[in-house]
Amino acid sequence: MSGLYLPHVRDLWVRPALAALPPALNTLSRMQGVLGIGNKESGYRYLVQTNPAETAKGFWQMETATHDDMWRNFIRYRPDLQAALLGILSGAKPEAARLVDRPIYAAAMCAVHTYRSSDALPAVNDAAGWAAFWKRNYNTEGGAGIAAEAVPYFREAMEA
Repeated sequence: MSGLYLPHVRDLWVRPALAALPPALNTLSRMQGVLGIGNKESGYRYLVQTNPAETAKGFWQMETATHDDMWRNFIRYRPDLQAALLGILSGAKPEAARLVDRPIYAAAMCAVHTYRSSDALPAVNDAAGWAAFWKRNYNTEGGAGIAAEAVPYFREAMEA
């Protein structure tokens, strides 16, 4: 399913992203979830949505509005997250465009998005749980994604 070799995505982007964030965000379940979300959202093939009317960016296909809302209403009130994300950006401004050209930042923003949810993370190796979490919290109830169809993407990420 994946366009890129998932162990490389995990080791070169997702692990460094989680390691740069506050320790509470650096868990095996979150790593599997972030890897799976990117696998489901873009298959690690697309850096921008192919529908020109949409604004999702990066392998994790985060909407510009979601990125900006996270900074405006969540990250700015959490100095530890703000410092970690600004450190990942190394002086670049926290703009949605960075989701395309800085995959570690995009993975970190995906992790923060999962952290923002009030839902508990699924257990380690729970592909169905992560597919349901993705649908409720990332794709949203109104999104076109179907949790049952996402399970293989999360399973593949967990086997990487």
